[in-house]
Amino acid sequence: MTVTLDAIEPHRLYRQIADRIGALIAGGEYPPGTRLPPERDLAAQLQVSRTSVREALIALELGGLIDIRMGSGIYVRDQRGAAMHLVGQGDKATGPFEQLRARWLIEGQTAALAAKNASLDDVAALRELSSQMREYRPHSRDVPDRLFHVRIAEASGNSVLALVVEFLWEQRKGPLWAQIEKHFHTPALLRQSVDDHQAIIRAISARDAPGARRAMRSHLNRVSREFARGWRPARTKAAKAGGKASEET
Repeated sequence: MTVTLDAIEPHRLYRQIADRIGALIAGGEYPPGTRLPPERDLAAQLQVSRTSVREALIALELGGLIDIRMGSGIYVRDQRGAAMHLVGQGDKATGPFEQLRARWLIEGQTAALAAKNASLDDVAALRELSSQMREYRPHSRDVPDRLFHVRIAEASGNSVLALVVEFLWEQRKGPLWAQIEKHFHTPALLRQSVDDHQAIIRAISARDAPGARRAMRSHLNRVSREFARGWRPARTKAAKAGGKASEET
């Protein structure tokens, strides 16, 4: 079955996409059990990015309209009436990729400023927080991770920027972020994040402002790439033994 979707304007994009697809589901265009078109096809029809489509699909999953099955596809659930709560975050909700783009802009600069202004105590605190991330269990890694990024913003010497970074991290408490992490946050991602943090610390300690900006933005770009990778299953031990290319980005 082929359904034609009209292009939409880029205002609260993921919510518009979720509302559009949710309306089609409610109207019977995609009956229960139907597999939705792939992300790339939805993005092409709607003339939006695949990351915006992904945010919308996560919202639809949270609303109970679809099941996202890794390695199989995205299927419509038999739960009519779920369209009444597609997103459940309110009109001011922001999507994970929006948050990461904002952090790329702002935290890149806070890292550069921290390289100019951080004290020895700031650098020591950053090293301790990075060590805690390596030691903490996955469910508790968020605490030292958040404190690491906020401490860099505080070390920038600009209290307003520190407040902005704290606000951006508060946005991670929403269900969209939690759901996308459920699908894509892996032990490998955590290990790489710790390595990224070490690179950021080295640049700040060396008073290398351009290097600190690059290291922070490289870190956030990698997280974005990981969250945008395909809906595919984890590799099996047999596949690893066969030497297949890594699925991590």
